[in-house]
Amino acid sequence: MKIAIIGAGIGGLATAARLSSQGHEVTVYESNSYIGGKLSEFWQGKYRFDAGPSLFTMPSYVESVFEAAGKQISQYFEYQKLDTLCHYFWDDGTTLRAHADKIKFGEEVEQQLGVPAERVLNALRESERKYEVSGMIFLEHSLQKLSTWFNKKVAQALTKTHTLDIFSTMNDTNERLLGHPKLVQLFNRYATYNGSNPYKASGILNIIPHFEYGFGAFIPLKGMFDITKSIFNLAENGNTKFYFNTKVEEIIVREGKATGLKIGDNIIECDIVVSNMDVFYTYKKLLPRETHPDKTLSQQKSTSAMIFYWGISTQFPSLDLHNIFFSNDYRHEFDCLEQGSVSDDPTVYVNITKKYCPNDAPDGCENWFVMVNVPHNSGQDWDEMTKNIRKNILKKLNFILKCDLNDFIENESMLDPRSIQSRTSSHLGALYGTSSNNRMAAFLRHSNQSAHLKNLYFCGGSVHPGGGIPLCLLSAKITSALIEENGNRA
Repeated sequence: MKIAIIGAGIGGLATAARLSSQGHEVTVYESNSYIGGKLSEFWQGKYRFDAGPSLFTMPSYVESVFEAAGKQISQYFEYQKLDTLCHYFWDDGTTLRAHADKIKFGEEVEQQLGVPAERVLNALRESERKYEVSGMIFLEHSLQKLSTWFNKKVAQALTKTHTLDIFSTMNDTNERLLGHPKLVQLFNRYATYNGSNPYKASGILNIIPHFEYGFGAFIPLKGMFDITKSIFNLAENGNTKFYFNTKVEEIIVREGKATGLKIGDNIIECDIVVSNMDVFYTYKKLLPRETHPDKTLSQQKSTSAMIFYWGISTQFPSLDLHNIFFSNDYRHEFDCLEQGSVSDDPTVYVNITKKYCPNDAPDGCENWFVMVNVPHNSGQDWDEMTKNIRKNILKKLNFILKCDLNDFIENESMLDPRSIQSRTSSHLGALYGTSSNNRMAAFLRHSNQSAHLKNLYFCGGSVHPGGGIPLCLLSAKITSALIEENGNRA
């Protein structure tokens, strides 16, 4: 079949690689001059930065893209497992190194926080159990297909829903399992992996720690952008054609069927259209005359981010690849986000790929990706907020690290929700599409196949199963399988 894909984000690239390996004629149209969407890179002087996602989990989902194409991933992409998942810091001087080894992590928690190691291990076992009961069923399959619901595994899962903490919040579940405020805060932060609020999001999201502690966290040896590059190379070698700086203006619909794309004055005919564009803009901009799923499109948006990219002219041996500097009042921080503002004491995330990728910064220097969670764009004065957030970030980091970072910031750039929206077409700058604060959120996301228009499909972080690299790759797998299945049936 002749297949047109709108957008060269990670979901679009993986979909292209899968479909072209099945023998289809695939063409990708990207409005930007570069690949990857949020998962892109740039250089700032002599410092290299991954622009967006900085955490790599579930490498098997990347591997499966190459396996589907009959290729060895080692020919395209290399990565290594991390021994330390994250280094945590609090204002009172408490530090905690989250070892990838669960036993070591439990021992560290017992030594630093006085919490019995078994309590931590029990929470991680609970995370694994929830994943085994629900994760593989509802994340890895289309929720639109009846076959997903009518099988033995789903029946077994439904009998265990009362054990999944669906009707409790993440925070309530973590308080019950862990008790210690700092440890609860640490496990609550996993809500931010999909832009949600741990005091509202369902306790079933406590499956997320299992992605790290059960499967591991990793670092691509050439940086996160190498995930994008490797899948792009795979797709291109599979004869996918790419057109950059090419804006799709409309999806052509005839007799209830997507039949092509309007690009400038040209109509590109095709058999299948796949949108990797944010589903909100897919409808509002590309399907202006069609019926829109307004209830789905009006769901609460996830949080966004403010990111500062700093070239640092020194090194900090106490820091690791992933570092979290926690706020003193986590609930207040999320209350502010719900109200469209940012706490004066935000939790700060610092990612330093130089720790593992020596060419990402000059000798004796480090590349700092510094991020705080912020609300999506609803008309705030971002220029004023940026000044305050930067000031408060420096205040926290300087206090904990006992230094003045202003002395070491050699160069700087930043992203806020406005620039995230303009660069990636993410509605309101929301990083993950809709939030998961609603306990039924996983089942309310837009599906990977249009319910009303034939031959129209969707992939990427704004549709099922959700945002983040692993879920975007799963969306590509689900979408490709639906296209192949429907094509064979036709």
